[in-house]
Amino acid sequence: MSCSKNLEKYRSFRSLANWKQFKKTVKNIKCSFFNQKIQEIVNKARGLWELIKRVRKRNLPVVEAIKYNDHLCLEINNLWHALHSMFNMTQDQHINIEILEKIPDKAPEEWLSFLREEFIKAIAKYNNSSAPEPDKLL
Repeated sequence: MSCSKNLEKYRSFRSLANWKQFKKTVKNIKCSFFNQKIQEIVNKARGLWELIKRVRKRNLPVVEAIKYNDHLCLEINNLWHALHSMFNMTQDQHINIEILEKIPDKAPEEWLSFLREEFIKAIAKYNNSSAPEPDKLL
């Protein structure tokens, strides 16, 4: 049943069941529409990553203020003093690098061979002013 028929049915009878059916129909139509748009973009563009807006203002992560000597470092001078003092306190500490020996070696991974021309063709469509991202090269 179409969206307009469900709406007319709801307006005529004003029942909760008709309202739910109308909302379900609207939701299905929206999903269908956006899935179709996504498929168009994926098929026409270079991939699904084109749906992500890459160039935009980035919000800084929310963090708690750094405390040093039980005081919040809310000014840049206080923060610099706290970080400088912490660095100097650890400067003469002995570092035990034996812990690195306990980390198991990972076997090297094999690369698929490719020609220089294939690589150049793959990167030719990207602009030089953007940051390199592995997702577009897959």
